[in-house]
Amino acid sequence: MRKAAVTGHPIKHSRSPLIHGFWLKTYGIEGEYGRVDLPPENALSFLQNLKENGLVGVNVTIPNKETALEAAEILDGAARQIGAVNTLWLDDEGRLNGSNTDALGFLGNLDQRAPGWDDRKGKAVVLGAGGAARAILWALQHRGYQEILLLNRTLEKAEGLQSHFGEPVRCELWESRSKALERCDLLVNTTALGMAGQRPLEIELNLLPSTAVVTDIVYTPLMTDLLVAAKARGNRVVDGLGMLLHQAVPGFEKWFGKRPEVTEELREVILKDMGLL
Repeated sequence: MRKAAVTGHPIKHSRSPLIHGFWLKTYGIEGEYGRVDLPPENALSFLQNLKENGLVGVNVTIPNKETALEAAEILDGAARQIGAVNTLWLDDEGRLNGSNTDALGFLGNLDQRAPGWDDRKGKAVVLGAGGAARAILWALQHRGYQEILLLNRTLEKAEGLQSHFGEPVRCELWESRSKALERCDLLVNTTALGMAGQRPLEIELNLLPSTAVVTDIVYTPLMTDLLVAAKARGNRVVDGLGMLLHQAVPGFEKWFGKRPEVTEELREVILKDMGLL
């Protein structure tokens, strides 16, 4: 029986076992997917010895994504450019491979929930400059966006990402975030602002074109104030739950040999677990 797991510290809150367990049952695959609480001081040794720990691969979450990058023998382009690994697997030769699937999760979510969202690849506005922003900048670069405007409360952090990714990323001051929405085709919030228990995201949408798509990587609440406000004025909106579901697809395929689908049934299972259905 092939076994995989999600690793992190803490990890009991993770819904990954629910996602992968749903797919294992759906496709009739004899396999297991569990949780491993992995403190940072133990992470490198554990990840470098997955086979000895009875695993064919793992998902990696906070705070071990950079350690997973170090542990991997082979990295794909996304992992190298984003600078973090969230998916590890052993290939047929026993080598530890690493990828970052957050970018694919972001793209897959938008492709499914807002078809044609990238027909106009003019201007994207990205709020925040953390790990998720790195993945999203990589994704938008690879989809061919001509202008990616990055705004973060700490300008220096945004400038670091601009330097790392180069064109077409450029920075503006956080205070100009409402004005930055002129000519915007896609607005992405990668910050925790607006998340349950966090401060609100204060932004005026008056200058946002009605044709723009608005997405928030937060999924608690499912409809953040940003999405509610954007939907009320006629913009297409995409919540962050699908990013969680789609980023899980490549790992499942590597570990269990079947590329799974993100279906409405799976989405409902997760929403029920969140108490939202």
